Amino acid sequence: MKTGRSCAVWVSCALGAALLTACADGDDPPEALACCGGETGAPVLAAEDDPIADPIPEDPIASDLALVLREVATFPRSEPVPPTTDPRLVRWARINYLGEVPDGSRRLFVPDLNGTMYLVENGTPRPYLDVRAAAGSNFWSGRGLGSGFGFVAFDPEFARNGRFFTVHSEAFDALTEKTPDFAQPNAVIHSVVTEWTAADPSADVFEGSRRELLRIGFGSFIHAIQQISFNPTARRRDEDHGLLYLAVGDGGLGVQNGNDDPQDLAIPHGKILRIDPQGTSGANGEYGVPDSNPFVGEPGALGEIFASGMRDPHRFSWDPGGCHRMLLGHIGEHDIEAIYDVQAGDNFGWSEREGSFVFNKADRCNLFPLPPDDESFGFTYPVAAFDHNPPPDLPCTQDSGHAISGGFVYRGSRVRALRGKYIFGDLVDGRIFFTVESEMERGGERAPIHQMKILDGSGRLITARELVGDTRVDLRFGTDGAGELYLLAKANGKVWKVTGARRIAAAIDLP
Repeated sequence: MKTGRSCAVWVSCALGAALLTACADGDDPPEALACCGGETGAPVLAAEDDPIADPIPEDPIASDLALVLREVATFPRSEPVPPTTDPRLVRWARINYLGEVPDGSRRLFVPDLNGTMYLVENGTPRPYLDVRAAAGSNFWSGRGLGSGFGFVAFDPEFARNGRFFTVHSEAFDALTEKTPDFAQPNAVIHSVVTEWTAADPSADVFEGSRRELLRIGFGSFIHAIQQISFNPTARRRDEDHGLLYLAVGDGGLGVQNGNDDPQDLAIPHGKILRIDPQGTSGANGEYGVPDSNPFVGEPGALGEIFASGMRDPHRFSWDPGGCHRMLLGHIGEHDIEAIYDVQAGDNFGWSEREGSFVFNKADRCNLFPLPPDDESFGFTYPVAAFDHNPPPDLPCTQDSGHAISGGFVYRGSRVRALRGKYIFGDLVDGRIFFTVESEMERGGERAPIHQMKILDGSGRLITARELVGDTRVDLRFGTDGAGELYLLAKANGKVWKVTGARRIAAAIDLP
């Protein structure tokens, strides 16, 4: 049986009722039942091997919930480097995430892909660290939607040790002067994970030291390291405490015939890694490989790997309640935007599968039903998913303008109507969705997806595109230390806090 379930005793799921005591923590007993799902989540097989015209025929269900938003911050305008002609990168501010510094100060932190980390107090963003300046002339954010200063992860003991971690992109001279710890052939960009140690953790501007932890090279400008995070539900004596997770994309190469990187356990591309930043047993001696990782000791496999078979593992988070499971929003290739329940050793199938369908590199215009012997492959399938429904005249390999923005299971206290719901969205058009966490069951049917509406400050129903004044919203999500939810948009560089949810007639149609 696999190990590493976020719920420390998930292995006792087979004991039935004992799970409720082991996993529910006295908070949300119904959600704990979701821990007992099957292992692979394989759906019913189609009878024929013909292409599937509409992989997920059901559309998101119109919800009667409308989110009440309050604007809390506007960030300074920023520019990519090198200058870009890609309109998707010309944003007001490329703010990518929001979290709370884990030191009791209630300061929020926000990274901008163009290089600056901000701290926010009382609605005012102030520069805390210029990653672009620290990286120097090799810093790169002008090509590739995820390139630049992508993410920040604070050590859970930051208040005591001052440590936090960032990931940023480098190119230019770094491609010839720096040696990656791992790399695809002919790498055009590096993702660099850095440890920073603040001399004074309470300071408003960073002063201290840094060291490079890990450097990975990618063969294209897309799908590099997307997120780095610590498990916020792990306590000091837990096995997972202080271990850093890294969502590493396939470098955009998974669609190429002959490329099997996401399925190759000897390399980190297309995987989620788990490392110990304070260890030394890793590839370069700057980090450690936890002994409990699922492939430690397996010949030919990289011990750093926690889960495999991914294209673009965009955002992951842990449920603060229930079984504390890890949920991943995964951006698909042809048609499928998926949510996965991540456990140690999982293989999500890319690039042999896209969601719960066969992906054929020789026919990128279609998805196909699973083979009769699919169970033998051991792939894990989504607990929820939606498809693109592109217009009929759109070329099949052209971007249809849809991508999942992974979110959070809401366990805050302010908006009771959202409790127990996993809130996520479409980062391009800004639609906001939820699934009920207890309905996202491994091995079961895909959980229904519901689309919510938005109310502006005056109580008027609007779309996210109207909210930001742009057809491309670039929606992201964040939470504070109390579990309250925030929305971010690169289009206008603004952040909103979700302050309520009102019941509105579900029949009102807003795109």
